[in-house]
Amino acid sequence: MLALAAGSGLAAAPPAVAAASPVRIMPLGDSITGSPGCWRSLLWNRLHDAGYTDIDFVGTLNAQSCALTHDADNEGHGGFQATATADQNLLPGWLAATAPDIVVMHFGTNDVWSNIAPDTILAAYTKLVGQMRASNPAMKVLVAQLIPMNPSNCAECATRTATLNQRIPAWARGISTAQSPVTVVDQWTGFDTATDTYDGVHPNASGDAKMAARWYPALSALLTPGTPGDPGDPGSGGCSASFRAVSVWQGGYQGEVKVTNTSSTAAIRSWAVTLTLPTGTQLTQVWNGAPTGTTVRNTGWNGTVTAGASTTFGFLASTSTAPGTPSVTATCSAT
Repeated sequence: MLALAAGSGLAAAPPAVAAASPVRIMPLGDSITGSPGCWRSLLWNRLHDAGYTDIDFVGTLNAQSCALTHDADNEGHGGFQATATADQNLLPGWLAATAPDIVVMHFGTNDVWSNIAPDTILAAYTKLVGQMRASNPAMKVLVAQLIPMNPSNCAECATRTATLNQRIPAWARGISTAQSPVTVVDQWTGFDTATDTYDGVHPNASGDAKMAARWYPALSALLTPGTPGDPGDPGSGGCSASFRAVSVWQGGYQGEVKVTNTSSTAAIRSWAVTLTLPTGTQLTQVWNGAPTGTTVRNTGWNGTVTAGASTTFGFLASTSTAPGTPSVTATCSAT
């Protein structure tokens, strides 16, 4: 039969081309990452909405306890310290089981709470990055400056967190390489423990939205979109936005934006509104939305808007212009 096929003049079938493997992303940390760590669900959905679909969140843990459907695999171990994880060599086993290409690390809150010195924490970071590179020499690492911490039973935690965060950028520059870059993601600035946590430590819905918004640009920069359609791109369509001034005072105002699904038949599941603000105006606070500059995206609970329905978000802005109705335009896009 082999000889007959060879002499028949029939062309051999071309070899199969292996499908590209998805980029494997490990969220690494403590309870802020894993218990429940719903910023991961927001980040996952935002990446998918923007066309970054060829991804796989990985980890030996999988807690499906957030409202949004997402890939819940993670390595967020409640109560764990970065220093103990390094000292006990726990990470190599997790890496061997999951083989990540990228690690997204928010780790060290419990170390700060335990008054472990920044030098010791950074030494643990160095060891963990070395173990990541031993697993994958081309590992890409995103390391957070920790969200603020102000628990009622740790008066010094806020200062300790700030002290560690100040040291992280220089540490990252010293350890980063062209093959295995270490990128610092500022999760500290603009995060308020009074409004963005439920206990002074762990993020609430507002905090989760802020964390996802900070991770997104750094992580998406390492990925290739599978399809076009970032909900912030002009022309994605599907919604309109209208602004109204709720109240105005010297030096600022409160605004509200109404987002309306313009389709008569189809729901949208994510939206983004770009605000054009007068010169000298800055957003100082946003609720029911996740801001990046002057673009506000939906939170985890208000992205889905049925046909013809609406949702709203609000904001406070400071301004150097004279009091009066502010001139604000709002442009909406959706998927």
